[in-house]
Amino acid sequence: MLKLLPPSTILITGCSTGIGYQCAKQLQDLGYQVIATCRKEEDVQHLNKQGIQCFQLDLASSHSIQSALKQILQQTNGRIDALFNNGAFGLPGAVEDLTREAMEYQFQTNVFGTQELTNLIVPIMRQQGGGKIIYNSSILGFAAMPYRGAYNASKFAIEGFADTLRLEVKQDNIQISLIEPGPIISDFRKNAFLQFKQWITIENSAHKNSYQAMISRLETVGPSAPFTLPPEAVTKCVIHALQKPKAKIRYRVTVPTILFAIFKRIFPNRLLDLLLIKAGGEGKR
Repeated sequence: MLKLLPPSTILITGCSTGIGYQCAKQLQDLGYQVIATCRKEEDVQHLNKQGIQCFQLDLASSHSIQSALKQILQQTNGRIDALFNNGAFGLPGAVEDLTREAMEYQFQTNVFGTQELTNLIVPIMRQQGGGKIIYNSSILGFAAMPYRGAYNASKFAIEGFADTLRLEVKQDNIQISLIEPGPIISDFRKNAFLQFKQWITIENSAHKNSYQAMISRLETVGPSAPFTLPPEAVTKCVIHALQKPKAKIRYRVTVPTILFAIFKRIFPNRLLDLLLIKAGGEGKR
């Protein structure tokens, strides 16, 4: 039975703000040896000044992943007890408006980089005799909503990797968990708007009117969806996954996530489609 209590070493990606930042801070307060990572050097310096050990790691770059992990292992004497795959971003837009380059850009961080880092850490945990790997997925990892196609697909892919990896490393005492948040207070929406402006051309799109509603949502300050929770709700699940001998396979956070998990099991596809279209709000939510 595996149970990770302080001072276990946990590596967390995507710690500049929101879920990753709060999780790193709270776990360190609990006595864990937290190794945080951020993509930007200024964010790394910000966390280091707060006393949170942080390294620069860009999940879109294999070189960055390997270089950062080498430095991290030197600090931890080669040990990683847990990995929280949190780093990710959203690229909104209709599927038909996504260029190949846009899709590749989304997957480089959310999927390829995340799994590359995970694959480097699995042998370390196997040699240690066990460990815990936690993926931060989303309600959009099992329930697709309009105008979120690139992000939907990346989180569906992460769920596929996590479910498969769980079967493959069970005998190695490595536990795999998925956290599936719904709306959480963070900078996710602000960052998604930046990606939207970079990759999506509005003028000639068949979805121009819906994009106008989406822009209003993305520019909203504060929660834009019902049942939004603070990032601490995700941290609570991470702590549970670390401290219980058998972590849950899936942690569903927020009312919408719980409801849509039920709806997906019991409703026919056509009815579920109508609910997902309404929940997506044609970009308004």
